[in-house]
Amino acid sequence: MDAPRNLPRINEPAPDFNAVTTHGQKKLGDYKGRWLILFSHPADFTPVCTTEFIGFTQRFEEFQKRNTDILGVSIDSIFSHLAWVQNIKEKMGVSVPFPIIADLDMKVASAYGMVHPGASDTATVRSVFVIDEKGMIRALVYYPMNAGRNIDEIIRLLDALQTADKHGVACPANWRPGDNVVVPAPKTMADVEKRLADGSLDRKDWYLSMKKLS
Repeated sequence: MDAPRNLPRINEPAPDFNAVTTHGQKKLGDYKGRWLILFSHPADFTPVCTTEFIGFTQRFEEFQKRNTDILGVSIDSIFSHLAWVQNIKEKMGVSVPFPIIADLDMKVASAYGMVHPGASDTATVRSVFVIDEKGMIRALVYYPMNAGRNIDEIIRLLDALQTADKHGVACPANWRPGDNVVVPAPKTMADVEKRLADGSLDRKDWYLSMKKLS
């Protein structure tokens, strides 16, 4: 399979889809007004993917608290998905609460650039797409076949995006909720002078100032 020429990019509309899932037919519009974590996995009944589905399930309520839904996808049949979900429930005692797209025709995988020929022509890599309530792609993360995702980091990324949107700020490296945030850099000399005179900020220099959110 050739790699898509136009891959999704940050701050562009997420590609639309209308797909069969383990929870019935789902389309992108069903998630309007909510954030969505769309993630792909290489295949059902594989060890690392199973640990990831358990991880997403264990943190599912945390995503829900953030007005965020989860949607999985792989190039497997609906029957394979259903059997795997049932297997996870029977063998691991975990009930997967979110839907999984059966993408045998690879339409979703192609639209989102989930298949990387260098890794496999017939399986999706471990991609994560953070889509906001307006249907815009806000972040993309790709993992190789042999390294599972850190679910806590996906939640941290989601928190950072939602905090930045709400308060008009940015979040520094390793930021977590409750930490200081970055104030937007000055754009004019007048802004620089105002920044230098503002004693309420944790100012490292004129271009880097931080503050605590109230």
